[in-house]
Amino acid sequence: MIEIGMNEIHKNFGFKAVLSGLNLEAMTKERIGIVGRNGTGKSTILKIITGEENADSGTVSIRKSATLGYLEQIPTLTDSDKTAGDILRSVFASVFETEDKMRLTETKMAEEADSDALNTLMENYQLLQIKFLAMDGYSVEERLNRVIQGFSLEPLLERPFNVLSGGQKTLIGLACTVLKEPDILLLDEPTNHLDMKTLEWFEDYLSRYNGTVLIVSHDRYFLDKVTNKTVILDAGQATMYHGNYSFSVEEQERELLIEFEHFKVQQKKIEAMKAAIKRFREWGARADNPKFFRKAKELEKRLEKMELIDRPQLEKKLIPLEFSSDRSSRDVLTAKDFSFSFGKLQLFDGTELLIQEKEKACLMGDNGTGKTTFIHAVLGLLDGYSGMVKLAPKAKIGYIPQEIRFENPKQTVLEYFRMECPMPENQARSILSRYFFYGENVFKRVSSLSGGEKVLLKLAVLVQREVNFLVLDEPTNHIDIETREMLEEALSEFNATILFISHDRYFIRKIGNRMLEIKNKKIESFYGDYDTYRAYKANRSAM
Repeated sequence: MIEIGMNEIHKNFGFKAVLSGLNLEAMTKERIGIVGRNGTGKSTILKIITGEENADSGTVSIRKSATLGYLEQIPTLTDSDKTAGDILRSVFASVFETEDKMRLTETKMAEEADSDALNTLMENYQLLQIKFLAMDGYSVEERLNRVIQGFSLEPLLERPFNVLSGGQKTLIGLACTVLKEPDILLLDEPTNHLDMKTLEWFEDYLSRYNGTVLIVSHDRYFLDKVTNKTVILDAGQATMYHGNYSFSVEEQERELLIEFEHFKVQQKKIEAMKAAIKRFREWGARADNPKFFRKAKELEKRLEKMELIDRPQLEKKLIPLEFSSDRSSRDVLTAKDFSFSFGKLQLFDGTELLIQEKEKACLMGDNGTGKTTFIHAVLGLLDGYSGMVKLAPKAKIGYIPQEIRFENPKQTVLEYFRMECPMPENQARSILSRYFFYGENVFKRVSSLSGGEKVLLKLAVLVQREVNFLVLDEPTNHIDIETREMLEEALSEFNATILFISHDRYFIRKIGNRMLEIKNKKIESFYGDYDTYRAYKANRSAM
């Protein structure tokens, strides 16, 4: 059954066409991943389905009586005077109201002596019970507990909503959306702010979800686990693939190779036609025969009318991470007996760690275990810890934080780069072009850059500083898949040391050769890639 139908949807923002005749269909129980570069209209599609945005033209149809649940990238929950637990329970307000009426009616029945009045109360109670059953009221507490435990929300339940962080508010918004169990679930970047443990629970939940799910996400591992269809957005159009993200990538590569073969065949045909035209003209001139000129003219007309195939772009865009700095020592980072407490909360207790040259170590752990805190200690930004955190004398750190901010947001890309790396303008523009800041793009204000552009600009600066130890805190946050893949390619070729925090398992699989996990106030170490680490953990938990 068709749950959602979008036909010939056009949507412009000012002079920019975002959707140009888009067609999309979602069937019952399909789990569709929507993928595309930033600005291609992914979130706009979800907003048009909910009615938050109107299409300029085209039609949207939703199955009659189907219920919608929608998680925005930035949820608009405003119940500031309530606790997080109150907001979660408010999803079932009508259920709890009916249950309260049932309890009140039960009390009245126990106290009522008059038979007629008792009969009336019993009839009312029966109606309330039917309503309660229809709302699946007896499973509400179980559903609440399952979602609270799955999203690890227990520590937040008694806290006022208005004091929660942006990430915690997003988590509560996601939990509320899931608790409603709508027929159609629309999720815009739902994996932001989820740690590994929660991600795995949520993947399992969605893979068994008894409804239709549309997911906008840059998390390729998550999409592979959850989705059974993939929509690729490009130039305002949607292309559907009947499989998960990795399947869609394979299909696109296959289609690209076929297109390249068609291009080569057409090019051979064009060359043959041009050669024939040349021969006919030569023969016509030699024999003074207008018939040959007419044949040449006919071929020229056919050549003019031919619909030319553009040469497909087979080569991937690459970020140049060619550092030429001195090597650091073999032991790049050493932590001994490292301990740190935040108020009454102890995050680390005598942890030990040694990171050596050319290791690419991923630091993992549940939210709140101290990943960013440890990074701050490495950077020399943390006070009040005991023990030792020591860098090699020749270690040159290049740091990209989770949220990239610029001291002067009004600076242009070119001004910022030349301030950080003094050099002539023509040289700066030449370097910036290798990071995809071409032409007028170098005059964009840094405040208007996308997440991916900010990372590219920071990398451009770090390369000029010739760092040999990259420290990255969630480098793929707010970056589209194309930029993530370029970053992965560059970092996998980076011939120095990396310490990085990430929840992006696709990224971790591509980059990491050592896994570090904060557990029980220590940093546990595993030498190997992410898949081997996962298999090791699964075997250990099964023992």
